[in-house]
Amino acid sequence: MPDFNQVLTPGKIDDGFVNTVVEIPEGSRLKVEWDREHAAFMLDRVEPRIFAKPCNYGFIPQTLDEDGDELDTLIICPEPLPMGVWLEAKVLGVMKFEDDGEIDDKVVCVPADNRDDADAITSLDDIPQLVKQLENHFTHYKDLKKPGSTKVLGWGNVEEAQMIIKQCIERYNNK
Repeated sequence: MPDFNQVLTPGKIDDGFVNTVVEIPEGSRLKVEWDREHAAFMLDRVEPRIFAKPCNYGFIPQTLDEDGDELDTLIICPEPLPMGVWLEAKVLGVMKFEDDGEIDDKVVCVPADNRDDADAITSLDDIPQLVKQLENHFTHYKDLKKPGSTKVLGWGNVEEAQMIIKQCIERYNNK
């Protein structure tokens, strides 16, 4: 398996596109994370059935969020995407998120070329019900082990997401 941080760029951020690598397919309860040190995927934990991922979950290569991991993505797609697949994705916005007191933002995106229906999705305003589901999921997914340890701090538009992505690229380059 390639080291995604070596072979992929973050994408065309100014044009509203990122490259993202899938860590967790939609519906999975397996919390898989990219291990930068070993350039491999690692199973972190198994979540309870009620906390299966509501969408595909991934990361943007060559970024570092404030929590020390690559910047996360929530990839909205009509089907689960296999772990290890990478894609170019159109940025819709950002979920501002805090996990155990650390900033752990999540960029919401759709495949750049989705001829089914997602080409019609251009912002978070186009998916209000899913935004509510995502907020509920990330507010409560650690409730059985650490209640109250996660908080959705709000939502940002494409421009805010681009700003956060650029900060995470800068943090990666200065590490």
